[in-house]
Amino acid sequence: MTGNLKLGRRRALTGIAAFLATPSILRAQDAPSNIPGSVVQRNISSFALHEWRDHFDTLGKGILLSDTITRVLQHWTADGEMRIYPTSVPLTEELTRRGYTEVVEKRKNPGWAPTPSMRERNPEWPAYVKGGDPINPLGTRALYLSWQYYRIHGTQDTRKIGRRSSNGCIGLYNEKIEEVYDRVPIGTQVKLI
Repeated sequence: MTGNLKLGRRRALTGIAAFLATPSILRAQDAPSNIPGSVVQRNISSFALHEWRDHFDTLGKGILLSDTITRVLQHWTADGEMRIYPTSVPLTEELTRRGYTEVVEKRKNPGWAPTPSMRERNPEWPAYVKGGDPINPLGTRALYLSWQYYRIHGTQDTRKIGRRSSNGCIGLYNEKIEEVYDRVPIGTQVKLI
């Protein structure tokens, strides 16, 4: 009897260990969906880093590479140091601009005015919000790009980070854009993918 009990415990422990060792994605695929009309959602992270050499010929003054799919900004300094930051991205594909640009201006506590298309969609929005105002969507710092109306900037609304939530810009936590702002010179190369 004692031998069977040990064998039973051993099998149970082996089964538990096997279950725990099974990747969670495989277990999630087997999750039952017993509610009519419901869909089992799989939360799979697709975070992947890029190599700057795949997008640029040289580091130059530095590089900002914003991936709108994984919602991450990679920053390389001129000496090759790389840091990553979570971002918010545009709400829709129509608002998303991709390609090469560069940092042409930097502003602390930037003022904000909605673009003409924003005003058309949201006529109740103010015509201008001064820098430092808690409702200013540009946060504490902004990097102005060579594309009109496009910025990499901070945000007061931290719920936006990691989501599709902007009208075209790339948003970072205020403390992170302040770090990037201090490290990025005018002329830094930028690519949105």
